[in-house]
Amino acid sequence: MSTDANLDLPETCRRCSLSPSEGERAGLRGPRWLCASGAQSASNGRGVSSLPRALLFVLALLMLSAPCPGAEPVPLIHAHAHNDYEHKRPLLDALDRGFCSVEADVFLVDGRLLVAHNRFQVKPGRTLQALYLDPLRERVKANRGHVYPNGPEFTLLVELKSNWHASYPILRDILKQYAGMLTTFRAGAKETNAIRVIITGHRAKEMFAGEAIRYASMDGDLADLNSSAPADLIPWISSDWAESFKWRGSGVIPVADQHKLQAIVAKAHQQGRRVRFWGAPDQPVFWAEMLANGVDLINTDDLAGAQKFLLTR
Repeated sequence: MSTDANLDLPETCRRCSLSPSEGERAGLRGPRWLCASGAQSASNGRGVSSLPRALLFVLALLMLSAPCPGAEPVPLIHAHAHNDYEHKRPLLDALDRGFCSVEADVFLVDGRLLVAHNRFQVKPGRTLQALYLDPLRERVKANRGHVYPNGPEFTLLVELKSNWHASYPILRDILKQYAGMLTTFRAGAKETNAIRVIITGHRAKEMFAGEAIRYASMDGDLADLNSSAPADLIPWISSDWAESFKWRGSGVIPVADQHKLQAIVAKAHQQGRRVRFWGAPDQPVFWAEMLANGVDLINTDDLAGAQKFLLTR
């Protein structure tokens, strides 16, 4: 058996475990304490684990994907949390995994933007502010102007489920209250900040007509690759994978699909836009093909799986 219990644990546990003296300084007492990933250290006082090696190995595997509380995750610029609000802890689960983009669908109900996938699922307390904007503002304040310490710009994708004529003015008034952390656009110039808001769903370029200061951009579709809209207005091109491609993630991607994909990505990048596909296979083999062909964002519901995939590339 190893003379160092930490050698039997994954890096997640090794970097978070404490020596007895360190544990005492941290306010922990006794021969046992929890490492930050949740695995329990047990020492017999001579540096030898009191647990069987096989059990330690099983515990290590179980804790591999568990984030360390208090330890900042690696920011993952290719990770987009699709329908993020459906996770147990909206926004927070994605942040714990290092995601740099999350999606929130909103309905306009009695003058408020409520977060839900369907109209019948709305709840009064689940506002865009409560679930996303307020916790993001607290985080940006704590991290001195960033969502992650010294991290990249974060994207909040807001899908308007209600007609934009009624819902966008409400959204703009809300965003104005958080202007201190938002990337804005004034007289054609971008002022980069911690968070960029992109509007999808029911939207149109006309939303922004006459605005001296713009607090959001707009999600585009494939047709926008043939428009003259600037990249600061339409920074993303998002499309339903199944509408344009036959491949469903099984076997090798057909040559015709690959060539079409590469052409879309090349054109978008030439225009300064990022590419995202939704309605696509949500699995590592598909993610790998997307990254290999230059797609910028992995649209996923599998937060832990995507984090593990991206960190091992």
